[in-house]
Amino acid sequence: MGRLVGKIAFISGTGAGIGRAAARIFASEGATVFGCDIDKESAAETVDIVEKAGGVMRSLAPVDLSTEEGSREWIEAGIAAFGGIDILYNNASALRNGPFDTQPVEDWYFTLRNELDIPYLCTRAAWPHLIARGGGAVLNVASVAAVRGAPFLPMVPHGAAKGGVLAMSKHLCAAGAPHRIRVNTIAPGMIRTSATAPFLDDPDGPRARMEARIPVGRVGEPEDIARAAAFLCSDEAAFVNGANLMADGGDSAMAG
Repeated sequence: MGRLVGKIAFISGTGAGIGRAAARIFASEGATVFGCDIDKESAAETVDIVEKAGGVMRSLAPVDLSTEEGSREWIEAGIAAFGGIDILYNNASALRNGPFDTQPVEDWYFTLRNELDIPYLCTRAAWPHLIARGGGAVLNVASVAAVRGAPFLPMVPHGAAKGGVLAMSKHLCAAGAPHRIRVNTIAPGMIRTSATAPFLDDPDGPRARMEARIPVGRVGEPEDIARAAAFLCSDEAAFVNGANLMADGGDSAMAG
Protein backbone atom coordinates (compact mmCIF):
# COMPACT_ATOMS: atom_id res chain seq x y z
CA MET A 1 0.00 0.00 0.00
CA GLY A 2 1.39 3.39 -1.00
CA ARG A 3 1.14 6.51 1.09
CA LEU A 4 -1.09 8.24 -1.51
CA VAL A 5 -3.59 5.45 -2.24
CA GLY A 6 -7.04 6.88 -2.93
CA LYS A 7 -5.76 10.42 -3.46
CA ILE A 8 -6.34 12.49 -6.58
CA ALA A 9 -3.25 14.62 -7.13
CA PHE A 10 -3.04 17.58 -9.49
CA ILE A 11 0.60 18.28 -10.39
CA SER A 12 1.51 21.16 -12.69
CA GLY A 13 4.46 21.18 -15.07
CA THR A 14 4.69 17.41 -15.49
CA GLY A 15 6.43 17.50 -18.87
CA ALA A 16 9.96 17.23 -17.49
CA GLY A 17 12.24 17.63 -14.49
CA ILE A 18 10.77 17.65 -11.01
CA GLY A 19 7.21 17.57 -12.36
CA ARG A 20 7.82 14.39 -14.31
CA ALA A 21 9.54 12.79 -11.33
CA ALA A 22 6.62 13.80 -9.10
CA ALA A 23 4.09 12.29 -11.51
CA ARG A 24 6.00 8.99 -11.47
CA ILE A 25 6.50 8.90 -7.70
CA PHE A 26 3.01 10.06 -6.74
CA ALA A 27 1.51 7.45 -9.08
CA SER A 28 3.80 4.75 -7.67
CA GLU A 29 2.52 5.69 -4.20
CA GLY A 30 -1.03 5.03 -5.36
CA ALA A 31 -2.26 8.48 -6.38
CA THR A 32 -4.36 9.15 -9.44
CA VAL A 33 -2.46 11.96 -11.17
CA PHE A 34 -3.75 14.81 -13.30
CA GLY A 35 -0.88 16.74 -14.83
CA CYS A 36 -0.37 19.54 -17.28
CA ASP A 37 2.32 21.31 -19.22
CA ILE A 38 2.80 24.02 -21.78
CA ASP A 39 4.46 21.46 -24.07
CA LYS A 40 2.07 18.88 -25.48
CA GLU A 41 4.64 16.26 -26.53
CA SER A 42 6.58 16.16 -23.27
CA ALA A 43 3.33 16.04 -21.29
CA ALA A 44 2.19 13.03 -23.31
CA GLU A 45 5.56 11.33 -22.76
CA THR A 46 5.13 11.61 -19.01
CA VAL A 47 1.64 10.10 -19.15
CA ASP A 48 3.05 7.21 -21.18
CA ILE A 49 5.87 6.66 -18.66
CA VAL A 50 3.45 6.62 -15.73
CA GLU A 51 0.94 4.33 -17.39
CA LYS A 52 3.60 1.85 -18.56
CA ALA A 53 4.71 1.61 -14.92
CA GLY A 54 1.16 0.72 -13.91
CA GLY A 55 0.04 4.14 -12.71
CA VAL A 56 -3.08 6.15 -13.51
CA MET A 57 -2.52 9.55 -15.09
CA ARG A 58 -4.12 11.99 -17.48
CA SER A 59 -2.93 15.41 -18.52
CA LEU A 60 -3.92 18.67 -20.15
CA ALA A 61 -1.54 20.25 -22.66
CA PRO A 62 -0.79 22.76 -23.87
CA VAL A 63 -2.11 25.10 -21.22
CA ASP A 64 -0.84 28.46 -19.92
CA LEU A 65 -1.34 28.50 -16.16
CA SER A 66 -0.17 32.10 -15.85
CA THR A 67 -3.62 33.25 -16.96
CA GLU A 68 -6.82 32.96 -14.95
CA GLU A 69 -8.47 31.19 -17.88
CA GLY A 70 -5.66 28.66 -18.25
CA SER A 71 -5.44 27.78 -14.56
CA ARG A 72 -9.21 27.37 -14.33
CA GLU A 73 -9.23 25.23 -17.48
CA TRP A 74 -6.66 22.87 -15.96
CA ILE A 75 -8.48 22.46 -12.67
CA GLU A 76 -11.88 22.02 -14.28
CA ALA A 77 -10.52 19.46 -16.75
CA GLY A 78 -9.09 17.40 -13.90
CA ILE A 79 -12.31 17.58 -11.91
CA ALA A 80 -14.22 16.42 -14.98
CA ALA A 81 -11.77 13.55 -15.49
CA PHE A 82 -11.52 12.24 -11.93
CA GLY A 83 -14.36 13.80 -9.95
CA GLY A 84 -12.42 15.70 -7.31
CA ILE A 85 -9.09 16.85 -5.94
CA ASP A 86 -7.19 15.92 -2.78
CA ILE A 87 -3.74 17.32 -3.58
CA LEU A 88 -2.60 20.39 -5.49
CA TYR A 89 1.14 20.45 -6.14
CA ASN A 90 2.00 23.81 -7.72
CA ASN A 91 5.24 22.77 -9.37
CA ALA A 92 5.12 24.64 -12.69
CA SER A 93 7.22 27.79 -13.10
CA ALA A 94 9.48 29.70 -15.45
CA LEU A 95 12.08 32.34 -14.68
CA ARG A 96 14.62 34.68 -16.19
CA ASN A 97 17.85 35.55 -14.43
CA GLY A 98 20.30 38.33 -15.16
CA PRO A 99 22.35 41.17 -13.66
CA PHE A 100 20.13 43.46 -11.61
CA ASP A 101 21.24 46.68 -13.27
CA THR A 102 21.00 45.49 -16.88
CA GLN A 103 18.30 42.82 -16.88
CA PRO A 104 15.25 43.96 -18.87
CA VAL A 105 12.31 45.00 -16.72
CA GLU A 106 10.19 42.61 -18.78
CA ASP A 107 12.12 39.73 -17.20
CA TRP A 108 10.91 40.85 -13.76
CA TYR A 109 7.28 40.71 -14.81
CA PHE A 110 7.76 37.43 -16.70
CA THR A 111 9.25 35.78 -13.60
CA LEU A 112 6.61 37.10 -11.22
CA ARG A 113 3.87 35.98 -13.59
CA ASN A 114 5.25 32.47 -13.96
CA GLU A 115 6.50 31.87 -10.42
CA LEU A 116 4.03 33.75 -8.21
CA ASP A 117 0.88 34.20 -10.30
CA ILE A 118 0.73 30.54 -11.33
CA PRO A 119 0.46 29.04 -7.82
CA TYR A 120 -1.91 31.84 -6.79
CA LEU A 121 -4.23 31.33 -9.76
CA CYS A 122 -4.18 27.53 -9.61
CA THR A 123 -4.89 27.53 -5.89
CA ARG A 124 -7.75 29.99 -6.40
CA ALA A 125 -9.23 27.71 -9.05
CA ALA A 126 -8.83 24.57 -6.92
CA TRP A 127 -9.94 26.06 -3.60
CA PRO A 128 -13.72 25.50 -3.88
CA HIS A 129 -13.13 21.94 -5.02
CA LEU A 130 -10.84 21.26 -2.05
CA ILE A 131 -13.51 22.68 0.26
CA ALA A 132 -16.14 20.47 -1.38
CA ARG A 133 -13.84 17.49 -0.85
CA GLY A 134 -13.71 18.20 2.88
CA GLY A 135 -10.08 19.33 2.84
CA GLY A 136 -6.80 18.41 1.22
CA ALA A 137 -3.20 19.43 0.77
CA VAL A 138 -1.64 22.25 -1.21
CA LEU A 139 2.09 22.22 -1.84
CA ASN A 140 3.78 25.30 -3.27
CA VAL A 141 7.36 25.47 -4.48
CA ALA A 142 9.61 28.12 -2.99
CA SER A 143 13.40 28.11 -3.27
CA VAL A 144 16.57 28.57 -1.29
CA ALA A 145 16.75 31.86 -3.21
CA ALA A 146 13.67 33.02 -1.27
CA VAL A 147 15.63 33.20 1.99
CA ARG A 148 19.14 34.23 0.93
CA GLY A 149 21.12 35.73 -1.91
CA ALA A 150 22.97 33.65 -4.49
CA PRO A 151 26.49 34.99 -5.11
CA PHE A 152 27.12 32.57 -7.97
CA LEU A 153 24.15 33.73 -10.05
CA PRO A 154 22.13 36.98 -10.00
CA MET A 155 18.45 36.15 -9.49
CA VAL A 156 16.58 39.10 -8.03
CA PRO A 157 13.24 38.38 -9.80
CA HIS A 158 13.40 34.68 -8.89
CA GLY A 159 14.21 35.35 -5.24
CA ALA A 160 11.46 37.96 -4.97
CA ALA A 161 8.87 35.70 -6.60
CA LYS A 162 9.71 32.72 -4.42
CA GLY A 163 9.74 34.93 -1.33
CA GLY A 164 6.21 35.87 -2.33
CA VAL A 165 5.30 32.19 -2.57
CA LEU A 166 6.54 31.67 0.99
CA ALA A 167 4.47 34.57 2.32
CA MET A 168 1.39 33.62 0.32
CA SER A 169 1.55 30.07 1.63
CA LYS A 170 1.56 31.22 5.26
CA HIS A 171 -1.63 33.17 4.66
CA LEU A 172 -3.19 30.30 2.72
CA CYS A 173 -2.46 28.08 5.71
CA ALA A 174 -4.63 30.40 7.80
CA ALA A 175 -7.31 30.64 5.13
CA GLY A 176 -7.43 26.86 4.78
CA ALA A 177 -7.75 26.09 8.49
CA PRO A 178 -11.58 26.21 8.64
CA HIS A 179 -11.74 23.88 5.64
CA ARG A 180 -9.12 21.29 6.69
CA ILE A 181 -6.83 22.38 3.86
CA ARG A 182 -3.13 22.11 4.70
CA VAL A 183 -0.70 24.39 2.86
CA ASN A 184 3.05 23.85 2.90
CA THR A 185 6.03 24.84 0.81
CA ILE A 186 9.13 23.03 -0.31
CA ALA A 187 12.29 24.99 -1.06
CA PRO A 188 14.68 23.16 -3.40
CA GLY A 189 18.33 23.98 -3.64
CA MET A 190 20.19 23.48 -6.91
CA ILE A 191 18.56 20.56 -8.75
CA ARG A 192 19.87 18.93 -11.91
CA THR A 193 17.29 19.24 -14.67
CA SER A 194 17.47 19.84 -18.41
CA ALA A 195 17.24 23.58 -17.64
CA THR A 196 20.09 23.64 -15.11
CA ALA A 197 22.36 21.04 -16.77
CA PRO A 198 24.20 23.55 -19.02
CA PHE A 199 24.98 25.70 -15.97
CA LEU A 200 26.06 22.73 -13.86
CA ASP A 201 28.14 21.19 -16.65
CA ASP A 202 30.02 24.38 -17.45
CA PRO A 203 33.69 23.55 -16.65
CA ASP A 204 34.24 27.17 -15.66
CA GLY A 205 31.06 27.33 -13.59
CA PRO A 206 30.64 27.22 -9.81
CA ARG A 207 29.44 23.63 -9.45
CA ALA A 208 32.57 22.40 -7.66
CA ARG A 209 32.37 25.26 -5.17
CA MET A 210 28.67 24.68 -4.67
CA GLU A 211 29.04 20.96 -4.01
CA ALA A 212 31.95 21.56 -1.66
CA ARG A 213 29.70 23.51 0.70
CA ILE A 214 26.66 21.18 0.50
CA PRO A 215 26.86 18.71 3.41
CA VAL A 216 25.60 15.79 1.33
CA GLY A 217 28.30 16.58 -1.26
CA ARG A 218 26.17 16.89 -4.39
CA VAL A 219 23.45 18.87 -6.11
CA GLY A 220 19.95 17.46 -6.02
CA GLU A 221 18.07 15.24 -8.45
CA PRO A 222 14.37 15.69 -9.34
CA GLU A 223 13.50 12.55 -7.40
CA ASP A 224 14.93 14.11 -4.21
CA ILE A 225 12.28 16.81 -4.35
CA ALA A 226 9.46 14.58 -5.59
CA ARG A 227 9.90 12.10 -2.72
CA ALA A 228 9.81 14.88 -0.14
CA ALA A 229 6.75 16.33 -1.86
CA ALA A 230 4.95 12.97 -1.70
CA PHE A 231 5.46 12.89 2.06
CA LEU A 232 4.22 16.46 2.55
CA CYS A 233 1.09 15.71 0.52
CA SER A 234 0.34 12.45 2.33
CA ASP A 235 -1.66 11.78 5.47
CA GLU A 236 1.64 10.94 7.16
CA ALA A 237 2.19 14.71 7.23
CA ALA A 238 -1.25 15.47 8.67
CA PHE A 239 0.28 17.60 11.45
CA VAL A 240 2.64 19.45 9.09
CA ASN A 241 0.97 22.69 8.11
CA GLY A 242 2.34 26.12 7.23
CA ALA A 243 5.85 24.67 7.03
CA ASN A 244 8.67 25.29 4.58
CA LEU A 245 10.86 22.25 3.96
CA MET A 246 14.38 23.16 2.84
CA ALA A 247 15.29 20.41 0.38
CA ASP A 248 18.84 21.46 -0.41
CA GLY A 249 21.16 18.85 1.03
CA GLY A 250 21.89 21.09 4.01
CA ASP A 251 23.26 23.95 1.94
CA SER A 252 21.15 26.64 3.65
CA ALA A 253 22.32 25.45 7.06
CA MET A 254 25.91 26.38 6.28
CA ALA A 255 27.26 29.82 7.15
CA GLY A 256 28.93 32.12 4.67
